[in-house]
Amino acid sequence: MNSVERAFSENGLLANAISGFSPRQAQIDMAMEVALAIENKSSLIVEAGTGTGKTFAYLIPALLASKEAAEQEESSKKIIVSTGTKNLQEQLFHKDMPLIRKVLATNAQIALLKGRANYLCLYRLEQYQSGGGQLDAQMLSDLVKVKTWANTTVSGDIGELVNVQEGSAIFPYVTSTVDNCLARDCPHVKDCYLIKAREKAIDADLVVVNHHLFFADMALKDTGFGELIPKADVVIFDEAHQISDIASEYFGEAFSTRQLLDLCSDVLQVYRTSLTDVKQLGRAAEKLMKTTQEFRLLFPYDPERGNWRERHRQGRIASAFAVIKTDLDFLYQVIKLCVSRNDAIDNCFERAVTLLAKYDLMANLEVTGMSFWYETTRRHVVLHQTPLSVADKFSAYVKASGAGWIFTSATLAVDGTFEHFAKPLGLNQANHLLLDSPFDYQEQSQLVVPRFLPEVNHRNRASALADLAIPLIKASGGACFMLFTSYRVMNQVAELLEGRVENPLLVQGQMAKQTLLSEFIDNDKAVLLATASFWEGVDVRGDKLTCVIIDKLPFASPDDPLLQARSEDVKRQGGDPFYHIQLPQAVIALKQGVGRLIRDVSDQGIMVICDDRLVNRPYGEVFLKSLPDMKRSRNLEQAAQFLQTITDDVGDKT
Repeated sequence: MNSVERAFSENGLLANAISGFSPRQAQIDMAMEVALAIENKSSLIVEAGTGTGKTFAYLIPALLASKEAAEQEESSKKIIVSTGTKNLQEQLFHKDMPLIRKVLATNAQIALLKGRANYLCLYRLEQYQSGGGQLDAQMLSDLVKVKTWANTTVSGDIGELVNVQEGSAIFPYVTSTVDNCLARDCPHVKDCYLIKAREKAIDADLVVVNHHLFFADMALKDTGFGELIPKADVVIFDEAHQISDIASEYFGEAFSTRQLLDLCSDVLQVYRTSLTDVKQLGRAAEKLMKTTQEFRLLFPYDPERGNWRERHRQGRIASAFAVIKTDLDFLYQVIKLCVSRNDAIDNCFERAVTLLAKYDLMANLEVTGMSFWYETTRRHVVLHQTPLSVADKFSAYVKASGAGWIFTSATLAVDGTFEHFAKPLGLNQANHLLLDSPFDYQEQSQLVVPRFLPEVNHRNRASALADLAIPLIKASGGACFMLFTSYRVMNQVAELLEGRVENPLLVQGQMAKQTLLSEFIDNDKAVLLATASFWEGVDVRGDKLTCVIIDKLPFASPDDPLLQARSEDVKRQGGDPFYHIQLPQAVIALKQGVGRLIRDVSDQGIMVICDDRLVNRPYGEVFLKSLPDMKRSRNLEQAAQFLQTITDDVGDKT
């Protein structure tokens, strides 16, 4: 029995340290395979069903390998764990890792590293504190709170700021970006919170990052963090189902109106505070700012995504985009006259050069092997140039690293295979492990596919969904998630339920995600209506959640420009885009949504998927084979009775 087996054994380290711990074969199997991948410096892809205990199954062998290397007077193995969400990042660092360090009696140094937008920038705070003319009343109020907090913070992590809203408009003014950071030229470089966090990470044995930060570094989009990743002996991706799209994003390029407006804002700040003699500086910045804002107004108010090549063919768009180039070049020429007068204006010059180069990338639409697409928010337009495949780049990086690579999630396999995950990343040589959840889904749950619903695009669809939900909400007494694939249908159903159910309705968009979730957990009778961000990374256990209703199968919109480009590429290779791309993506998304229901051995509930394509179309079988083995039904009355039984049992216990 090796050290990993001993740690998980009936009388092992975990059993002695954690009350109620009992060995789980699936967890041991995963831990053994992880240890093997670390030892052999190979790659491993693991789907570990909910309840497997995958966090311990990768952390224990990784830290044991590091500890044993240190004891043999080698340098300890450097471990990087990358997660998909801040929630998991925080949970690993603050909860799981301290416990495991104690269990293993290891002195391994652990660090949490976030992206630069999470750290206070002392230089920018100073700049806007001395001249806040661009800030409105709310932003000025938040700036005062930030300043007060800045006097006491040790880490500079803006997550500590509980009295400033998560999405406050002040944060871009008091944090840095790769574009506006002065780096070693900053007068506050010795006190920089970001540099301190990175230095701590460089010295640590295990570093927790997130996927965006990992790939930003890997694609050389940032500086100062590059020395961390090449040293890694073990790289672990949790929530790995997200990484293919994130990798594509970071191996591509982006050009946004926000970058332009941030540049204009900073130039105006420099003009008003230190270069007041250069009148053209203010005029050029204001001119580009106006042009940029007018460009956004050419797109619909509501956020959308589209094909940039097609959009650019529209005369008004092409003309407005050309004016941006003219005005950006004018600002560049004016800034150039001020170079060397201070560090701030030198930084603005470098950003203007970079933005001109990015503009040219987005204007050269004849490049092959790339998807050109755009997305809008209420305030901004972002243009993207994204490679259709990152397989060659990523696989070469993995091979050259000489590290052990672990890719794990509860949702990686489609119909029992990992091809959909492995192929886009070039992980053709990786070993595979598929571990079922230890939960008894037949006893704990029901999967219901209702009959006689209108087609998914029918005008009465929202009304039918509301009618279906009401008896289920009454039977469960609340404790219900309704998950949607679009905001439009979500809001329609919310309006229809208002006044027809007595339960409080919590609708995404009313408040921040974490606040919404806390409200749901605190109120036993609440019903939560939400879209994509609640399909994954949400953990509600016990009788707090007994009913999950999904409005339809989560196929990506056929109008999605990146999907269109990848589909064309698959067609050129003689493949079927539906079976190679759309179906696997939808299966993974549905598995995530279904995974919200049963989170523990004692959980019970019903999963209602309001889409009869699941049983009426040939591809429905692929979905069903990929889902947990729940008891199946098409009878809503039986489902309501099952819910009522759960509700009554909870009432009896209380």
